[in-house]
Amino acid sequence: MRYLSLFAASGLILAASAAGANTIDGTWMRGDGNARVRIAPCGDKVCATNVWIGDPSNGEEVGDRLIMTLAPETGGRLAGTAFDPKRQRSYNIIITSNGQQMSTKGCILGRLLCREVTWTAAR
Repeated sequence: MRYLSLFAASGLILAASAAGANTIDGTWMRGDGNARVRIAPCGDKVCATNVWIGDPSNGEEVGDRLIMTLAPETGGRLAGTAFDPKRQRSYNIIITSNGQQMSTKGCILGRLLCREVTWTAAR
């Protein structure tokens, strides 16, 4: 499941909305403490880029990123697809955030294999 490491993604089919993207913009620390990710607009998409990796032995590197296309859903969630250019994989993703905590659920194979990751806003 390391290919889901950035965002479980952790890593989207719909266009990003400015309002939705702003709720997740910023730097986030992954729940296991091994990664910091910067989420920011990149063109008409949203990118999640590794800015710090504690232990790179599982293949994660600073600079790895997911390119996401997100749209708001009911309940304040964002959903869509993510593409990991390093691994050439696409994921379905659902993101929930309250500004201080974030949860990402990334799925592959028609949502048969999923991984959920928690994140905390980094200061």
